[in-house]
Amino acid sequence: MTAPRTAPRAASRTASRTASARYDTALGWGWGRDRPLASTTRLALYALVLLVFCGPLLAVLTGAFDRTPDPSQMSLIPRQLTLRNFEIAGERGLWTYLRNSLLITGSALLLQVSVTVFAAYALARHRFRGQALALMVILATMMLPEEVIAIPLSLVLGDLPGLGISLRGTLLGMVLPMGGWGFSIFVLSEFMKEIPLELEEAARVDGAGELRIFGQIILPLCKPGLGVVVIFGFNMIWDQYLLPLIVATSPDQYPLTVGLQLMRSVPEVGIGALLAGALVALVPSVIVYLAFQRTFLSGLTTGAVKG
Repeated sequence: MTAPRTAPRAASRTASRTASARYDTALGWGWGRDRPLASTTRLALYALVLLVFCGPLLAVLTGAFDRTPDPSQMSLIPRQLTLRNFEIAGERGLWTYLRNSLLITGSALLLQVSVTVFAAYALARHRFRGQALALMVILATMMLPEEVIAIPLSLVLGDLPGLGISLRGTLLGMVLPMGGWGFSIFVLSEFMKEIPLELEEAARVDGAGELRIFGQIILPLCKPGLGVVVIFGFNMIWDQYLLPLIVATSPDQYPLTVGLQLMRSVPEVGIGALLAGALVALVPSVIVYLAFQRTFLSGLTTGAVKG
């Protein structure tokens, strides 16, 4: 008696899935054989999006290795393969700018991650008077554009209050202003709030101290969040332009972002050397993303599905 009833139900489920599959995409188009126009249009849209996003990257890649790059024409491969563009850029200080960028970014990122994990731990796992105010101040720093704080920051770095010393022209002057970032603190604190409190209580019963709980329980469970913090923090520091202009006192202290603009102002530097410099500036960000890709994607999806 159950078989005749089960068959219509299964058929109705199959029909409903088939009907709903038409609307699985944003435009409601499927990949069925009976809809060739929809499939063709979909492929054309994908190709257009791919061209828009990958076109500039392809132009930089081919132009950097082309002897006479033409910005008005795009080619898949260089017409005249050469490394002369990198030699010209190197003569204009490209490798010095790269060294400065790596030194500044590495030092600032290490300081930023250290400040972030401790600040996030305090905000997420402890309760203290003024906690809401502290979080509001941290979030408020994200709403201020760099141009607003440029002049006050320049005055502070030129004469530190109470110390009377200047950080202009020093690595410390480049690193300290980027030691704390509200976005990283907010993201990591939200990750730490998701860790069950029972784990921390069990560790305290076993005699674990604050540092042991922090280092052996909280931090290992925050690896996805740390991946997000590292990638976004690296890109934020690597792309800094205004701060090096304020702190640096000579072109030898410029990072890549400022150095490329300086190279652009020199008429003797061609478009090929600029594209070579842009390619060099792009590579570290790609390497960092590939290194933390797994934890980054895991961090973006953490908390998206409950259960």
